[in-house]
Amino acid sequence: MAEYIGIKGSTIQTIAGDPPAPIVGQVWYNSTSTVLKGYGAQGTGAWASGTAMTTAKGYSASGGIQTAAIVFGGAPSNTVDTETYNGSAWTEVNNMNTSRNYGMGFGTTTAALSVGGEPITGDTETYNGTSWTEVNNLNAARAKGESFGTTAAGIVAGGETGNPVQTELWDGTSWTEVADLNTTQAGGGGVGTSTDGLVAGGQHPPTTSVELWDGTSWTEANDTNSARYQIVGAGAGTARALIYGGQDPYSALTEEYDGSSWTEIADLATARAGGGLTFNSSLASICAGGTNGTYLTTVEEWTVPDATKTFTAS
Repeated sequence: MAEYIGIKGSTIQTIAGDPPAPIVGQVWYNSTSTVLKGYGAQGTGAWASGTAMTTAKGYSASGGIQTAAIVFGGAPSNTVDTETYNGSAWTEVNNMNTSRNYGMGFGTTTAALSVGGEPITGDTETYNGTSWTEVNNLNAARAKGESFGTTAAGIVAGGETGNPVQTELWDGTSWTEVADLNTTQAGGGGVGTSTDGLVAGGQHPPTTSVELWDGTSWTEANDTNSARYQIVGAGAGTARALIYGGQDPYSALTEEYDGSSWTEIADLATARAGGGLTFNSSLASICAGGTNGTYLTTVEEWTVPDATKTFTAS
């Protein structure tokens, strides 16, 4: 097992109290209260207003992190539009080659993948930070699937297709069919990596279904509290994940997964469905655009504040 000194490059300090200005990741022993403490994202998360997008849209694909995000495609009409976000402003960048909405996507602002969409297609494009390039297509054309991962290793599962439980793995070059979902899903939220992910919710009819992906197969897990579809997922894996927004009816609900069960937490200020984005963090995310009967430019940012935590044996 790795030791703290090997990870952080120093030993744990002993302090008569707490440091006046701790930094994220710092751990110390409080000799006054005789407890071990640390500082990081431990507080209760909340949504706050962010900078509006340049163009109103929903049902877009997306990727990135809260301070470096990308959104591409979407409705009200099938679009090739692509926007990036630097944490404070949105910028229109080069368009995709093929217009679409209800597409899937993942990656970063310098390495993103746009996959499938309506009109039903298997078209796949990569973005290198400047322009889009057509690459190998999905084996099964689809829209409204769940997606997560990176441009080196990504997953697309379910959706509106001839085989709505089919899962495909992207290896950086091509798509390969892998283990099927247990339950038909379309329009749900996808979270995680190619070896540790989940899909939640979906439609036909609206569902609370959740399945976990371990890199080899899907396993059914505890359901979400509310049945809905066209939701957004965020998280680095199954230990801590978020889903938010959705439809049936338009929803502002946010639910958090702790690796076992779902808990309803802070709501979005604006109920909506089909808002981006999917991020590799449940601590800092964005809900961008979407629709609640009107297509939106509205952006909300999710943040879990840093706080001091006392470590216990339990």
